[in-house]
Amino acid sequence: MDKDIKAFNNRKQKSEKKFVFAGLAIIIAAILFFIFTSQEYSENSYILPFFFLLVGLILIAIGAYEFNNVKKDFKNKFLSKIFKELIPNIDYIPKQGLSKDITYSSELLKRADRYHAEDYLTGRIDDIDFISSDIKLEERRVRHTKNGTQTYYVTYFSGRVFRFDFHKELVGALQVLESGSPVSRRRFKKVELESIDFNKKFKTYAENDLTAFYILTPDIMEAIFALERRHPGRIGFSFLDQQLYLALNNNKNTFELQLFRKLTKEYIDEFKQDLLVIKDIIHTLKLNNSIFKKKEDSNV
Repeated sequence: MDKDIKAFNNRKQKSEKKFVFAGLAIIIAAILFFIFTSQEYSENSYILPFFFLLVGLILIAIGAYEFNNVKKDFKNKFLSKIFKELIPNIDYIPKQGLSKDITYSSELLKRADRYHAEDYLTGRIDDIDFISSDIKLEERRVRHTKNGTQTYYVTYFSGRVFRFDFHKELVGALQVLESGSPVSRRRFKKVELESIDFNKKFKTYAENDLTAFYILTPDIMEAIFALERRHPGRIGFSFLDQQLYLALNNNKNTFELQLFRKLTKEYIDEFKQDLLVIKDIIHTLKLNNSIFKKKEDSNV
């Protein structure tokens, strides 16, 4: 592993140097342009700042291209190998993401004007099937100015969406939201549970009150609290059709390398922890217990 980390660091640093030199070239271009515009010079005097500006832009383009290649190889050749070691029954497809149908079937997120998904994960842990990916949702907005109409996009969700087996019979759907309200057209009713602290932190919506009390036992409520504490961001849970959906809006691009941050073992550990969120959810919510498994799997 040390050899691989060193090799990626070398490639990463080479691309980063191009950004540094590009920045210097553009600064020099700006200084020369300022000098020339503050004095009377011929048009030929602007050739030098234009040259440095062009060099800077070229270096930025080359650096970005090389850095993107490093990121792609890092995911496909390095992270995928590590992920297999941590969770043997897993497939990692960086360029793919959850489909719109799956994401919106969670009934946790409103439909976006722009939809982007990547870093698809699928597999099985303790007989629990799961899928997950990073999701970015943007809303189109229009503003009117004296110069005309401008269209722009605002991100309202940037994080991860998960789907897990939840083989427990439910009467109607159930949602637990840290913020906001259901975007579903279901006839949800807000349910007050016995835990005052839980009611303050989360809002619970159910089509049937008994389903909320049936699923959200004291142990499960404490588990939801634990997940919220360990994974910062606005979190939401949706129980329906023998599936558990979880949306974590944490404004994070999960498995991306960062410019000018050295790749270390500690950095690699962060990627591992981001992956093991899946195992943490399954074990904390006890989805791998026999009551949440199919009858043929639990020998009942």
